[in-house]
Amino acid sequence: MDRVSITNANNSKKRFVSKYGDDSDKDYKVSIRKNKSIGDILNVSDIVIDEEGNEEFDEEKGIIVGNIRMRFGHYRISMAIASAANAMGYKQYWMDLNSYKNTACTKVISAQNELYSKGSRISQKSRIFNKAVWEPVNYEAFRRLAYNLSDQKNSELMAPVFKNIPKKIPVVGTHVWPAQAAIHAGMKNVVNAIPDNWPMALHLAEGSVHTVQTHNAYQGYRILNGMAGRKVLKPMPQGSLYYTGHYVDYELVENIEKDCEKRIERKRSGEPLRFLLSIGGAGAQKDIFKAIIKYLMKSIKKQKAALFINVGDYKNVWDELLEEIPELNDVSTEHFDEFNDTRWFCNNANDNRITGVHAFYHKDIFEAVYSTKLLMRCCDVLVTKPSELC
Repeated sequence: MDRVSITNANNSKKRFVSKYGDDSDKDYKVSIRKNKSIGDILNVSDIVIDEEGNEEFDEEKGIIVGNIRMRFGHYRISMAIASAANAMGYKQYWMDLNSYKNTACTKVISAQNELYSKGSRISQKSRIFNKAVWEPVNYEAFRRLAYNLSDQKNSELMAPVFKNIPKKIPVVGTHVWPAQAAIHAGMKNVVNAIPDNWPMALHLAEGSVHTVQTHNAYQGYRILNGMAGRKVLKPMPQGSLYYTGHYVDYELVENIEKDCEKRIERKRSGEPLRFLLSIGGAGAQKDIFKAIIKYLMKSIKKQKAALFINVGDYKNVWDELLEEIPELNDVSTEHFDEFNDTRWFCNNANDNRITGVHAFYHKDIFEAVYSTKLLMRCCDVLVTKPSELC
């Protein structure tokens, strides 16, 4: 990299240190406790800092799923990784780098998440902002190696939370920051599960094994296409990049034939066509949902269509939909903050006729995201803004 980019990266870290602090000298004690939401379902335990736990690391069969709680998309991918690992007999440890409130790591991530979420919400409402700011940032600025250089430097501030974790346990990062932080902390086996199919230097974590979901993404990352303007770069080293296919939950794949047979049966018997609307992490899809609901309302009342709406942990979105579509009250059943009820509904929906609108909300982020996975098995059509679901 050129000297200007290196200087900019060092200055970027200095700004972050002055704003969020530097706790590199801290000795954070880690412990493990069973995840209360998906612990039984996916054999997941949480890695917590400065809190009590009652488990020990399984250094032989353990896998750490590292994420940053960047709302729906990355959590969904994390759960898919945990689901696949569980099916293969591994023990999953959930490491949410955005949950350690008093650390520089979480302070940095929280601030960047909020900034990104704000931009995402504005982009849904402003064409000017979208064209002048949002698209150039997402498609070009994030694409450049110079941006990645600053990111990798800043992620050094996230490394201290890994200090007391056994270094040989594999880490799968479903966002680049956990992967970068793990490398900085000396973790020996790090996989960087790249979520996006548009090749961007943003997603590079030097020293890790990178995985991608599509052939075109593999080709773009292999040659670092466009990451230094028109300059032709050396390819990524052999063994540092793999095409894996899509990150899909084991339960969805294992049951796809059976679930599709149920869909065909419903179609043949004239049951209402089931639509699932799943809102994304920034909660920015309300206006899109509103238009879809109003369009489907006649079909819902005639029992030609049924609607599942998962607003995740954004109850305000549902409240606003009820206010703006008064007739929605008359055809809706709410499944709110009762995860066992949601699981029961989903387990029985494939064998029962469903009518009307069913709304789902869970304050707990695990339950909010996992509910969409459950609903996907018993719906016919998925309508979603989070691109990671597609």
